[in-house]
Amino acid sequence: MKSGNYQPEGALIASPEVQGYLSSWQGLERAMEKGKILEGMPYLCDHDMTLHFSFDGHVHGIMKKEDVLYPGQGEDVKDIAVLTRVGKPVAFRVLHLEKEGEQKIAFLSRRAVQKECTEQYIKSLTPGDLIPARVTHLENFGAFLDVGVGICALLSIDCISVSRICHPRERMALGELVYVLVKEIDEKGRIYATTKELLGTWEENAALFSEGQTVRGIVRSVEDYGIFVELSPNLAGLAEYRDGVEVGDTAAVYIKSIIPEKMKVKLIIIDARPCEKAEAPLSYFTDPFETDRVDAWRYSPSVSGRILETVF
Repeated sequence: MKSGNYQPEGALIASPEVQGYLSSWQGLERAMEKGKILEGMPYLCDHDMTLHFSFDGHVHGIMKKEDVLYPGQGEDVKDIAVLTRVGKPVAFRVLHLEKEGEQKIAFLSRRAVQKECTEQYIKSLTPGDLIPARVTHLENFGAFLDVGVGICALLSIDCISVSRICHPRERMALGELVYVLVKEIDEKGRIYATTKELLGTWEENAALFSEGQTVRGIVRSVEDYGIFVELSPNLAGLAEYRDGVEVGDTAAVYIKSIIPEKMKVKLIIIDARPCEKAEAPLSYFTDPFETDRVDAWRYSPSVSGRILETVF
């Protein structure tokens, strides 16, 4: 896994080292001299789109609009990008310190940290690299991720898992730490990610189950010809249609047959009821702490005539 020194925002805010720097004027001076990346939580955004921080009740932190974000090529810092930082961890460096009478002011820059992260880390990434990220926003079409000091990546819904879902919240939650592969970085530096390649092949997932077992699944699709039930994020089976079963239900299913040649799992629904608890966090077949990248991934078994694969 590649991460460098640039962690998703929120990773440093409670660390003793960062709190030590923020606890005094002398600590802020040392952090500025050493170029340390710190984190704080703005309590206010004023009419000039300036973010305000308070450090130990004695130092007033100021982050001007132009220092909130390192924008992409030809892009301006939008007001919404500033407003949405209030009450959330923000990474920054101390640019300079001033004393005005009794008032002590620290001028801060998130832009400086993001610019360095882009040049030292993001630009070194290539498709297939495995990196950590934190979920910051969920939309119908995908999840937005923080891949380092607030730099954003998009994980589209079709790249979250092989088994289809209606919304990313069915796989992940806001604030959750996930692991992804870099899918693409476009000419404007925008990052696109994928994670389904870390969740196991058809054979790896099918090996978790045996014919004759009755197991828990989640109903993902109800069609006239049958009902698709997810057994794991990268494996679903098909059961005969049954009245009263709805998408999102938890189902007890009997595994009738597992057919690698056709990549099919045939099921019989024993019982189904509305889901009563949140789904478990993603389980990775690829260990992110032992792997830096994936060059190619084939989902389909070698005995199958269909080839489903990703080549980075």
